[in-house]
Order: sequence, then C-alpha cells, then structure tokens
Amino acid sequence: MEIWVNPACSKCRSAVKLLAEEGAEYTVRRYLEDPPDAAELRDVLARLGLEPWDITRTGEAVARELGVAEWGRDADSRDQWIAALVAHPKLIQRPIITADDGSAVVARTDDAVRGVLGR
Repeated sequence: MEIWVNPACSKCRSAVKLLAEEGAEYTVRRYLEDPPDAAELRDVLARLGLEPWDITRTGEAVARELGVAEWGRDADSRDQWIAALVAHPKLIQRPIITADDGSAVVARTDDAVRGVLGR
C-alpha cells in the first residue's frame, strides 16, 4: 500500500505511526514533492468513490485565490477541479492510503487506517 502524506500534517504522522505499529508494508509518498498527474488522480478518485471537490482542501489560501467555492460540482466542472489539484497538490486532502486490493481511503482517523489494514 501507499500513503500520500504531508510531513507537516499531524493526521499524516499519526496514520504513518499506526501503519508502522501494525507492521503494515507501505510506501510513503510525499505528494507535495511528488504530486500525482491527472490520470493518477482520476484513478485514486475512482478507487475512493469520490469526486475531486470531495478531496479538495477548500480552506487553503490557494483555494480562495482560485475561487473554488464558486466552481460547479458536476461532470462539466470535474476537469477544472482535477487540474487545480494537479497544479496545487496542497489542495489534496490528506492522508490518502491506496491499498493493494484496489481500494483507497482518506485516512484522517485511526478507524479509517485500521479499516484499510483489515481488508
């Protein structure tokens, strides 16, 4: 499995710590340094069963600068959201775990992390 993290994020550090404590095999991806491209982001969104606006950190300054609060949340706007996430990976909610079984989860709680481990 792979976990997308921002090392400055306490939720990311907690998730990595829990994975290590549980003896999970995983790779850490610092997605701010190694951002996903549009195709990879689409794949992860499909695995999550979410839309790009569902994983966008709308409170970030860059989100306000871009005016994402005014963007549509429909199929016609999807590419605009994905392009913003690719161009500004800081907008991507974290941490995200992509599991070997093809699933993924936004792992903001210990229960979410444990859920991935139980699959």
